[in-house]
Amino acid sequence: MLTINIICIGKLKEQYLKDAVTEYSKRLSKYCKLNIIELPDEKIPDKINPSTIVEIKEKECNNIIKHIPKDSYPICLDLKGKELSSEELAKSIDTLSFMTSSISFIIGGSLGITTQLLNICKQSLCFSKLTFPHQLIRIFLLEQIFRSFKILNGETYHK
Repeated sequence: MLTINIICIGKLKEQYLKDAVTEYSKRLSKYCKLNIIELPDEKIPDKINPSTIVEIKEKECNNIIKHIPKDSYPICLDLKGKELSSEELAKSIDTLSFMTSSISFIIGGSLGITTQLLNICKQSLCFSKLTFPHQLIRIFLLEQIFRSFKILNGETYHK
């Protein structure tokens, strides 16, 4: 069974987001082994400068890198990444499932990710050119992974 890791910065605070993660985790258990690895976010000071931004991103991304399983295929979510349709994401997951037993989706902190982490990732995805809170992107990602498995299994799912 394919393992899907979601490595993300920050804990979910709102109960409705936690409930959504629980629901999609339950739905996905039929199709894959799901691991959600929540890493602490760095405090962002009220007065921020470019060097502080770099420092925070480096701390968060170095922590992410430490948590990417060794044999996993890392994919980062990034505003400059490739936009895919649900069908294209499903096909990508299907193709990868023949190449690896583990896929790791990476969601950085609110300041983004470093070039070093981007270079470690083998693929970069963008869900939208719109800006969303990274906690909400976690729900979008879970939903799209679930939708992918429904597509791959020829099962109906609302459009």
